Amino acid sequence: MNHHLTVKELPESEKPYEKCLHYGAEYLSDAELLAVIIRTGMKGLKSTDVAQKILNCKEKSLLNLYYLSIQELTDIPGVGMVKAVQIKCLAEITKRITKTVRLREVTLNSASSVAAYFMEDMRHEDKEKLVICMFDSKCVLLGKSVISVGTINSSLVSPREIFCCALKNQAVYIILLHNHPSGAPIPSVQDKLVTKRIRDCGELIGIHLSDHIIIGDNNYFSFKEENLLN
Repeated sequence: MNHHLTVKELPESEKPYEKCLHYGAEYLSDAELLAVIIRTGMKGLKSTDVAQKILNCKEKSLLNLYYLSIQELTDIPGVGMVKAVQIKCLAEITKRITKTVRLREVTLNSASSVAAYFMEDMRHEDKEKLVICMFDSKCVLLGKSVISVGTINSSLVSPREIFCCALKNQAVYIILLHNHPSGAPIPSVQDKLVTKRIRDCGELIGIHLSDHIIIGDNNYFSFKEENLLN
C-alpha cells in the first residue's frame, strides 16, 4: 500500500520552505515555488503535487498562472477558491514587477524598450487594445492611456480622442501601441491607414507621432524601425 508523504514528512532537504532557507529561492523548482504559495495539498497529494498539476495544464509551464481562470484552477484537485485567488494575485504581482522594472528603461527613441514595457499586459489580451504613450519635449514619459478596445479600424479610431488625451497631458510626442491577439505583429491595411491618419492629424496641431508599435506574442513590429512613418 503506497504511502504519500506530506510536506511535513519529507526530508528537510526536500521541503520547499527549508530548501529556500538553506539554499535560496532560486534553487527551488517551479513546482516547489508554487507549492510555497499554495501551502497545503489534500489527502493523497502533497502541495508540490498540486502545484505540478497546475503546471501541467495548457501551457505546461508557469504561464498557466496567467492563462488559467479562477474556475479552471478550482477544477484542479487540491485547489479551492482561496488558493485560486492567491495564484491569480501572484500572477498579477509578477506582471507588475516586470512593468515597474521596464518602466525605468522606456525611452522615446527605443521601440524595443516601449514594446518590452507593454508586452506582458498586451500579449495576453484576446481583443485588440489601442494605447497612447505620451512624452514631453525632453522625451520623458508623461503617461499612457487606453483609447479603445476591439478591432483597430481607421473609421473607428478617433483622432480627436487621441489628441485630446495628448493635449491634456501636454504631450509633444506620442507613440501608439496595439496588440494582435493572433500573436503575429504584421501590420494590416487598416493598421497602415490608422497610422497615416494619426500622423497627419498630429502634424497639423504640433504633436508628433513618433512610432506605432504592434505587440505580438513576445515580438513586436515598429513602424519607425521599418521606416513606414514617412
